[in-house]
Amino acid sequence: FQDDLHERGKISQIINRIANYQGGVEPNIEQTKDQPKQAKLGTLLGVYLPTIQNIFGVLLFIRMTWIVGMAGALEGLGIVAISCCTTMLTAISMSAIATNGVVPAGGSYFMISRSLGPEFGGAVGILFYLGTSVASSMYIIGAVEILVKYMARSMSIFGDVDIEANAFNAYRVYGTAVLIILSIIVFIGVKFVSKFAALSLACVILSIFCIYIGIFVSNEDNSLQICLLGDRLLTSQVSNTNGTFMCIMNETANIFKSYCTMGPNDTHKCEPYFDSHTTRVLPGIPGLASGVFYENLNNRYTRQNKIIGYDIDGDRSQGEIIADVTSSFMVLLAIYFPSCTGIMAGSNRSGDLADASKSIPVGTIAAIATTSFVYITSVLFFAGTVNGDLLRDKFGESIDAGLVVAKLAWPNEWVILIGSFLSTLGAGLQSLTGAPRLLQAISSDGVIPFLNVFSVTTKRGEPFRALLLTALISEIGILIASLDSVAPIITMFFLMCYGFVNMACALQTLLRTPSWRPRFRFYHWTLSLVGLALCITLMFISSWYYALGAIALAFCIYKYIEYKGAEKEWGDGIRGLAMSAARYALLRLQQGPPHTKNWRPQILVLMKFDENLCPKYPKMVTFAAQLKAGKGLTLVNSVIEGKYEEKFADAQAGRQALIKLIDKTGVKGFSDVLVANNLSEGLCHMIQNAGLGGLRHNTVMIGWPYGWRHDHNERSYKTFLDAVKNISAGQMSLLAVKGINLFPDSAEKQKGTIDVWWIVHILCMLMLLPFLLKQHKVWKNCRLRIFTVAQLEDNTIQMKKDLEVFMYQLRIEAEVLVVEMSNSDISAYTYERTLMMEQRTEMLKAMRVKDSKVPQQIVDESHRAPAQVKIQLETVQEEGQPNESSTDTLDKHQYTFTPANKSKAGSPVNELLSLKPDKRNVRRMHTAVRLNEVIMEKSHEAQLVILNLPAPPKTSAGELNYMEFLEVLTEGVERVLMVRGSGHEVITIYS
Repeated sequence: FQDDLHERGKISQIINRIANYQGGVEPNIEQTKDQPKQAKLGTLLGVYLPTIQNIFGVLLFIRMTWIVGMAGALEGLGIVAISCCTTMLTAISMSAIATNGVVPAGGSYFMISRSLGPEFGGAVGILFYLGTSVASSMYIIGAVEILVKYMARSMSIFGDVDIEANAFNAYRVYGTAVLIILSIIVFIGVKFVSKFAALSLACVILSIFCIYIGIFVSNEDNSLQICLLGDRLLTSQVSNTNGTFMCIMNETANIFKSYCTMGPNDTHKCEPYFDSHTTRVLPGIPGLASGVFYENLNNRYTRQNKIIGYDIDGDRSQGEIIADVTSSFMVLLAIYFPSCTGIMAGSNRSGDLADASKSIPVGTIAAIATTSFVYITSVLFFAGTVNGDLLRDKFGESIDAGLVVAKLAWPNEWVILIGSFLSTLGAGLQSLTGAPRLLQAISSDGVIPFLNVFSVTTKRGEPFRALLLTALISEIGILIASLDSVAPIITMFFLMCYGFVNMACALQTLLRTPSWRPRFRFYHWTLSLVGLALCITLMFISSWYYALGAIALAFCIYKYIEYKGAEKEWGDGIRGLAMSAARYALLRLQQGPPHTKNWRPQILVLMKFDENLCPKYPKMVTFAAQLKAGKGLTLVNSVIEGKYEEKFADAQAGRQALIKLIDKTGVKGFSDVLVANNLSEGLCHMIQNAGLGGLRHNTVMIGWPYGWRHDHNERSYKTFLDAVKNISAGQMSLLAVKGINLFPDSAEKQKGTIDVWWIVHILCMLMLLPFLLKQHKVWKNCRLRIFTVAQLEDNTIQMKKDLEVFMYQLRIEAEVLVVEMSNSDISAYTYERTLMMEQRTEMLKAMRVKDSKVPQQIVDESHRAPAQVKIQLETVQEEGQPNESSTDTLDKHQYTFTPANKSKAGSPVNELLSLKPDKRNVRRMHTAVRLNEVIMEKSHEAQLVILNLPAPPKTSAGELNYMEFLEVLTEGVERVLMVRGSGHEVITIYS
């Protein structure tokens, strides 16, 4: 093993490298040597605390009581349970992925992209980044709402914050200021953020404990009071008179003034509802022993501008509390779900973790379990402690614009106000920390080219440019200002990301990928599929138009990455899924040959290389693409002559050249290069074995051997003929293209005709090919003409009529023309061409003999002066006529040329020059010449001529003659496609 050890290294060295592996998408890997070592965090500070802080966030304090009041205890519990189950199942899937190897910077993006590929990973990563960035704006809006509405109402610079427009303007101003401060804190460094997170989280935990204590100590005696007129909850502005709580109906109270107007003679006129109802004073937080839980079991959904809890129009000027938004189970679910998100706050900072594979599962699942317990108990305790009308009072208008949760807490509401404010700021800080690192990880991968500018970090490793973009996106959310409008947007982004995490885990498990070996064992593919189904369901029941928008955005990003980038191979599960789907499809295709209705040319293009291993006739691939209009199978293959061990590099270079050609022409196909000792044998193997299973070619396209006449080596045409014979033997269709360099590119649109010369019946292959060509934009504007050849005994009128009916039944529009081939006399030109052909054949045979004098003598004779060779005309009889030796009965069209000089008898030159053409060859040449004359007469302006390819000779004796016949047949025609059928029907008149 000495050589192997020298080349591949020792086991100890390899193990040391693996143990100290620092792979993946670490930022600025080339600068890591100059950077100071970053802070490495554990499970508590790195995952558990950021996750629990992000999950608790803002909605627990300012929206939870309202959700319970509107949905009721039962449906509220359902909302919380569905949301928490979704995040828990996602966390289980994420834990399995996170423990399946090293998780560098990028966290959730890294896990999704390496499991589902760069397209899915990039699309979902961008959506998750947007969701995290917008979430920071939600937390900031929530913090400012707590500050301006509940802590310091005097800070409002636009007037009364109970007016929605004034409140939103205040949120925008103060929110922007808070965003700037938090961005500066994030820029200082992740370690400082983690320390601040611990401080704010301590306030959160303290606040939650105070709420629980307040729940158990609250009772009717120490409860705050609320005022109702009949069943309608009134605001504090109406129930208080001169700062004193006066829930009475006399003329001195504000309630009377709100519902009644003074008339002449000190009379007053009151609203009918005021006259028919009385006021009531109820404890707002009567406690667990009061039995209000049963009153709060069912939902009390309310439409916008209706009195809360009722479907009755309300009037805010009279002190009635009306709904600002329409509530329903779906709306509340969309608003609440962001309070369960944030489960990836730890995984987003995986690059800052000491052991991401251990910390992410433990910290995330523990955080979700903790927060789920708090949310579920909060629903039950809120429903059992607080009056239902007060729960539905979203902004606490009936309790002096106080926060319901703060009024419930012990010992003082300021504990909750300060704790919730710090908690919300901490959650926003965590979002602003995680989002730029996520964007920087996506940019470093290079799958989205225009984001490469955000891959740059500072000397301390901070993604400053990504932080600026994150702050800009967060500012857009702050300008929206409405927490209830921002929350559903975040819900869509997070649900899509969670859904793809579940899909990645299920896919890897079901495909049983060899590299799928997670250390986390408590997962199952059914749990991942349930999590995926929950995510999709929640997206559409929350807001179907937001869901469609998020899916459309993800699709656009996916296609952009697929088009511009994604030149990555990460061993993703989508590749495994594609492999399984391809195997299934191939097995289905192998069950039997396609029906005639489904037949289309699956083309194998036999490409020839030049001396630089570049495709010699690239337009063959272009024409194949035009012939198929992008459908079906295209194989572009070639053969290199030599030994495989010596030509392997050339084969790879040639294959890359073919791949580039395929990409350039836009053909959806495959390429391969075969190395063989003999070119003909290599082509034979390629014709036999190209393709896989049912995905095999049924048609072979081959180029014309243009220089065969001038090449003394018989391989110039022998390779072509061997390929033709092998294709015929394999019962495949054959397309021989002549004049390929004159064929149009895919950008050139042709106008004119496509002429089909139907000489021999080949089961309608000639009809199908031009129809398929006309499906492409290049040939779309061409007319189709069908020429068929009639003999003297044929009824041309009936032939034309029958052919028109046949074309109508085939549903192909074409002009039908019948050409009569008269049995004309054989011309001198025909005899001359035949003689030249046979002389060339004999000459080439002689050149393959070792006697080198013979060819030289032939050349010398051919260069003699005209006076030295005397020519006389001799009669040649047609087949079937009596043979006459007399030269007196000459026909002026029946001549051949024989020299009159008297050379030595038996001389090879004399034998060659005294040849007389074989009658069968004369007849065949006559047919070729006459057909060529007719084709040139009728189709000289055609854009493409398609005609039958005659059967190749069965013996090698007639191969040169066969090639000459084909040359004569197509002489003068620029673009020719010669077709030979497979023997199977390829088109039908039936539906």
